[in-house]
Amino acid sequence: MPENAILIVTPDRSPLAPLEKALGELHCRVAFAHRADQVYPLLSRDPIGLVLCDATLANADGNQLLRKLKGWFPLMPVVILANGACLEAALMAMRDGAQDCLLPPFDNDETLSRIRRLLPVARREDFVSGDPRMRKLHHLAKRVAENDVTVILAGESGTGKEVLARFIHGHSARAEGPFIAVNCAAIPENMMEAQLFGYEKGAFTGALKASPGKFEQAQHGTLLLDEISEISLDLQAKLLRVLQEREVERLGGQELIDLDVRVIATTNRNLREEVSAGRFREDLYYRLNVFPLLIPPLRERPRDILPLARVLLARHAPRGEALAEFSSEAKQALLDYDWPGNVRELENVIQRALIMRSGDQIQAPDLSFESESPYPASGARAEPRAAPIAGPLSADLRSVEEQRILEALQHRNRKQAAELLGISPRTLRYKIARMRDAGLAIPGR
Repeated sequence: MPENAILIVTPDRSPLAPLEKALGELHCRVAFAHRADQVYPLLSRDPIGLVLCDATLANADGNQLLRKLKGWFPLMPVVILANGACLEAALMAMRDGAQDCLLPPFDNDETLSRIRRLLPVARREDFVSGDPRMRKLHHLAKRVAENDVTVILAGESGTGKEVLARFIHGHSARAEGPFIAVNCAAIPENMMEAQLFGYEKGAFTGALKASPGKFEQAQHGTLLLDEISEISLDLQAKLLRVLQEREVERLGGQELIDLDVRVIATTNRNLREEVSAGRFREDLYYRLNVFPLLIPPLRERPRDILPLARVLLARHAPRGEALAEFSSEAKQALLDYDWPGNVRELENVIQRALIMRSGDQIQAPDLSFESESPYPASGARAEPRAAPIAGPLSADLRSVEEQRILEALQHRNRKQAAELLGISPRTLRYKIARMRDAGLAIPGR
């Protein structure tokens, strides 16, 4: 099949005959799956570019099909086909990651335009790169997916570590199992143990009923521990035991639960340095570091900038509108910038450009970059020609802010430092990550 092939997942093909005919006139090949268990074999065999899924099937078994689709092929666009009787199911699917929802009639011009807009987002195996190192990384990720080993994905914030983790899960023997992601930096320390290992009723104040932890939820699948260097040393010791014994005991419980879970960990720090500094357990490091993969920052792979920009442009383009193009000056501006925030920052820039543009082409002045980077660019940096929606601090103010953060962290944990600074712990974590990326040494934990 060509890359503009579309998979329609529906228990009844006949009502969609007009849509099938209209898609044929757009030179799109159409494949059908009538049951959820037919979806993965079709996606694995053919280069499908888009999935149109009946709302009732997408929500079967609590949205399992949609979650599995996003685990197998994280960047695959999924559109829900709904009707008046299943609008609630369609809304639930949209919350769980579907890109769009279509209502009958399905063969009108607006519907076909929305389908056409999403087709360029798809790529074979969700991999967009022209960089040789990334192609090698992609090859290694496919190899490691075939072997049930623990993986560490290292790279700066925003480089796409979770996307790669989902790719590994989706191409492994565990692909039909759950993919459970835990953001270790976002969960308060006093709740992390209960979140990971679960708890029994009455284990602590407020535990009104038993709850399985993330390890149990990931049974027969993959557990992603995102930013694992953020967890405390005490919890690291308990995590090590779970990984060694492959069993978990809920808080307040007495039963050991056998685990069949693959663990993938991500970090934006050098874990070897964290071990040397006493902030990360050496035994846990070696337990996790079976197969490390390093994702290079975007500034080191300029060949990827424009392909990724086009994918993100297609993803965020307003519904019903023709896909915008980049002017030659805009392309050069994207290439000249050094992307300290990596792919996540690129996505923000593209979204702002779609708001700022005045025609069907994105011009250089529409590109509003977030910050001056400490890293040297490969070429001359494009001068910002439109004010950012949320402009960066000036160098002097940024320096004052950084000094205040460093002072607050002296002899305090991060929660206390955030309270002293009058900001949320989440905001503090973000600012610390930006400071660390700029080469500043951060005291404490």
